Amino acid sequence: MQRIRGNRVDILAWTDPAGIEGVALDQLRNISSLPWVFHHVAAMPDVHYGKGATVGSVIAMKGAVSPAAVGVDIGCGMAAVKTSLGAKDLPDDLRGIRRELERAIPVGFNQHRDPIDRPQDREFWGEFHHLTPAVKDLAHKARLQLGTLGGGNHFIELCLDTEDRVWMMLHSGSRNIGKSLAEIHIQRARKLAHNQDLPDRDLAVFLAGTREMEEYRRDLFWAQRYAMKNREAMLGLYQEILTRFRPDVQFADAVLCHHNYVAEETHFGEEVLVTRKGAIRAGKGDLGIIPGSMGTRSFVVRGLGNAQSFQSASHGAGRKMSRGEARRRFSVKDLQAQTEGVECRKDGGVLDEIPSAYKPIEQVMENQKDLVEVVAELHQVLCVKG
Repeated sequence: MQRIRGNRVDILAWTDPAGIEGVALDQLRNISSLPWVFHHVAAMPDVHYGKGATVGSVIAMKGAVSPAAVGVDIGCGMAAVKTSLGAKDLPDDLRGIRRELERAIPVGFNQHRDPIDRPQDREFWGEFHHLTPAVKDLAHKARLQLGTLGGGNHFIELCLDTEDRVWMMLHSGSRNIGKSLAEIHIQRARKLAHNQDLPDRDLAVFLAGTREMEEYRRDLFWAQRYAMKNREAMLGLYQEILTRFRPDVQFADAVLCHHNYVAEETHFGEEVLVTRKGAIRAGKGDLGIIPGSMGTRSFVVRGLGNAQSFQSASHGAGRKMSRGEARRRFSVKDLQAQTEGVECRKDGGVLDEIPSAYKPIEQVMENQKDLVEVVAELHQVLCVKG
């Protein structure tokens, strides 16, 4: 961990400050100047430029919260499940499993033709009419998108650990409803009088005790629950597919974690609102998931409860270049070479997700040895991208 002098509070970074891109460092300093920020700002090893707040930042605030410090994809996160299968139990050709996954779980902008109806979700859906009226027309779409992957860096993977045990893993968020709620509240915050003189209007905050804050919290926590239910629904579909291929398969309890979210926590003796944007909670004993890219390793981890990071760790490898730059710099042949041995798409549509567009996951993990310990090291043999 290295200390960077901030404008009002300091920034503690689990990476070499020289390796943080200039625009991201500017963002961290802008965050550090906000009067509501508590104690310090924590920058994870995968920190990089984002909208308003950097991806890979953990920010504790007293009496305020910034929607941009949560991320537009509210509740985005990971799921992993260890199975009873070994590598020898998988078919030699995994294309059949990939096709079944792509058939059962819509990707990109696609959605289910009929909603997934789970009894445990009925009370949850009954709360939809309490959300901001601006999303009232999205209720049916949100139902159809429950149990869908989305696009970008979201994925479904079949992995092997170092003992050749088979794991299921996926990365997804709150789909269009979460994005819509986030954008509505970011725009509302930008218009509030107390946000007019901020160094970056995208860092606009809601203040405790106001109607705007209560409405944001209501919508935010609903969207975080939606994102978790989305992952649970996809895991159910995924398990059904593996069971068709191997009826004797058994599944361990799922490891589930958000990495774009808000939590009410106590740090350094104070009750604060903590935003983790591209970061997971890594409290003492907490299980989490830190993925690499579609051609590198991923890790199931256990938190060490480091107080200086607000008990947090990175959410993945983190991008080292924009999607546009990745498409300009690399070819489909590069993608094919870097995903050799992985059953996945190898076309221009996913070129911006090429492993070389991301930071080396090995270095990211080395930089946070005081934040987490590794429980399982995984490498993918199959990957579905949106």
